[in-house]
Amino acid sequence: MVVVVLMVVDEQLQERLCQIGDGISVVYSLFFFTGCLDLILSSARTVFICIYAQENGVSETWTSRSCKCDCEGGETPTEFSSIASGSSMVRGVDCMPECPYHKPLGFEAGSVNPDQISCSNEDQYTGWFSSWLPSKARLNTQGFGCAWLSKFQDTNQWLQIDLTEVKVVSGILTQGRCDADEWITKYSVQYRTDEKLNWIYYKDQTGNNRVFYGNSDRSSSVQNLLRPPIVARYLRIIPLGWHTRIALRLELLLCMNKCM
Repeated sequence: MVVVVLMVVDEQLQERLCQIGDGISVVYSLFFFTGCLDLILSSARTVFICIYAQENGVSETWTSRSCKCDCEGGETPTEFSSIASGSSMVRGVDCMPECPYHKPLGFEAGSVNPDQISCSNEDQYTGWFSSWLPSKARLNTQGFGCAWLSKFQDTNQWLQIDLTEVKVVSGILTQGRCDADEWITKYSVQYRTDEKLNWIYYKDQTGNNRVFYGNSDRSSSVQNLLRPPIVARYLRIIPLGWHTRIALRLELLLCMNKCM
């Protein structure tokens, strides 16, 4: 089955897509906007769609800008940063479509079950380490055992999250260990839609594995928004740098098309 992610689409375009054939599943529709559709088909199971907005004869590629929106800022996306110049505004939307709203997955709230979180070398977490399991990697957790601590300090370690189904992940929040000066300073991200598939690194605009910068103290949370968001069931955080020890408290953000 081919999984299609609609980054910008209106109802008419959805109908046209459904007419392409069986075996195509639309898992997410981020915005509703009239435009023309350009499908990029590949051998991958996930197919992203490029959209070109058309207004008064002006064609603009939507990959030139990125946006940041939140539930406090109204219904219209606002520009966050520009990665290219010279693009025209179309219908008042002056930036690339991305997640307008973000919802915590539930690490901090406890709705993410312990069996959804795993880590490298978990079978060796005995004795003292049994208090620092991957299920302890929850944002703002306090007290003894308030983080995931990696048993080994190298770049082969990872923390894995099973979202239980394919979801759209739009951001990552990290913290260090609450009771010691231990935290992750940088990390990369891998993801996949099915456990039988190979892991895919999240890339930057140059095609290299993106390096996310993490924490500089034990208590502050650092947010990294994903542009574009990740569409996957499984996600891995791979520490690349750390202070004293690999220690992590975590929250994931899910992409929403309206405030919930």
